[in-house]
Amino acid sequence: MVVEKSMNKPNILFAFADDWGRYASAYKEVEGLDTLNSLLNTPNFDRVAEEGVLFTNAFAPAPSCTPCRSSILSGRYFWECGLGAILHGAVWDDSIPSYPLLLEDAGYHIGFSYKAWYPGRPRNAPYGGERTEYKSAGYSFKKFSQNVTQLKGRYGVEGAKEKLLEEVTKNFDTFLQARPEGRPFCYWFGPSNTHREWEKGSGKDLWGLNPDDLKGRLPGYLPDVHEVREDVCDYMGEAMAFDASLGAILDKLESIGELDNTLVVVSGDHGIPGMPRGKCNLYNEGCEIALAVRWPGHVPADRVVDDFVNLMDLAPTFLEAGGVQPPACMSAKSLLPVLTSEKSGQVEPERDFVVIGRERHGPTARDHNLPYPQRAIRTKDHLYIINFAPDRWPAGDPRGLDDPDATPPPYEVLEKNTRFCYADMDASPTKAWMIHHRGEKHIHPLFELGFGKRPREELYDMQNDPDHLHNLAHEPNCKDVIQELKYRLNEELRSHNDPRITEKKCRFENPPYTNERN
Repeated sequence: MVVEKSMNKPNILFAFADDWGRYASAYKEVEGLDTLNSLLNTPNFDRVAEEGVLFTNAFAPAPSCTPCRSSILSGRYFWECGLGAILHGAVWDDSIPSYPLLLEDAGYHIGFSYKAWYPGRPRNAPYGGERTEYKSAGYSFKKFSQNVTQLKGRYGVEGAKEKLLEEVTKNFDTFLQARPEGRPFCYWFGPSNTHREWEKGSGKDLWGLNPDDLKGRLPGYLPDVHEVREDVCDYMGEAMAFDASLGAILDKLESIGELDNTLVVVSGDHGIPGMPRGKCNLYNEGCEIALAVRWPGHVPADRVVDDFVNLMDLAPTFLEAGGVQPPACMSAKSLLPVLTSEKSGQVEPERDFVVIGRERHGPTARDHNLPYPQRAIRTKDHLYIINFAPDRWPAGDPRGLDDPDATPPPYEVLEKNTRFCYADMDASPTKAWMIHHRGEKHIHPLFELGFGKRPREELYDMQNDPDHLHNLAHEPNCKDVIQELKYRLNEELRSHNDPRITEKKCRFENPPYTNERN
């Protein structure tokens, strides 16, 4: 149902980077100067934050791209999205309304470039599929560091960057040119350059980031060695590349006089790939993401908001901003009251937690592709996780490499071939280094934290242990905390029909959810 509004409907720009966690220089004011974000320079994200709202507690509903995107597009928890709750084997359920198609029905011109809903089938279905995809200039930006490295001999580093930014602008131009006159637009800009893989050494070569500057700044579960620092440094360079592409989009809108009538939202689908406790994990490094929103005249500027936000809340937010009543089947709650408030800090007292989780991510050769099922509740003070199948491997089948004496394949295999072992963690230099050094006395505990099996319950003190190194679930003085968090978590799961606790034979344990090809 369309809601009549006297004001003009805004354009909606959702800049949504693949595998981009909370990496932006705007957060250095929140976190302090000894963090990784203090080494970054993301002026365009920072501009959106300064001219709007910066969120300090934004989380992906699931640390896996397709489930997360299913949730955002539908405004539902991922487990409410049918086969959209998994990655490989995901199929979109046409009976579930998605916010882009609802906005299109209400008169919006909709479209996307790069990645929207993939690898699900039909490809990008909840955004209109091929009909609404704009890629006239190509997809080279998704391999940013590789292509800049290849082109820099001809154009120089900055000239090569500009070539790829021209692609971004031209794809957006094509979308704008297709817009019927007088129509507002809803555009999903989804670059995937922050997804593995990227050019080794590109953080330094292309962006001037020095791996040695990361010493002492890595989270405590990562070995503070050059190979890992360089890997993270290269990822940070890709985050800066995404920021540059965001700048190209903002510049185009400004040049045509439409920036200030555009609701701009910038975020990512989950945390860093190819890192222990990152992507595919419910720890901060997996689920905590950057989020900034700008909409002059509606969203008061220069605010930092601490409300806990689940990204699925964006669907009803976009609908309400566009004058469309969110359907009753949406579990999420619009952020418009938070966005339009004059307040900073905690705006809505009830937004003091998020519920997150995961089911099956990647395909594995064994166990019929069974998932690693988890649910968690995150508050200001605690993270409480339930691992429903603690006998399974959270990073995927080790293929025998859980034995510290087993000989691993060469580095180049583990850096490129995700499916060789621990397939729920992307291939990377960090993964390769940790597997090769897993038997060393000072590395083995870190390896177990990232790759080993986990107990059924985990509890972490977020104020004193932000890196989640000390599980307090079995501490006697934490019983009351666990009881309260478990109650709140289960209430949310039950009220939204999570099959993990409402079905005796949980659907996620059986075909078609356990088969890669459905």
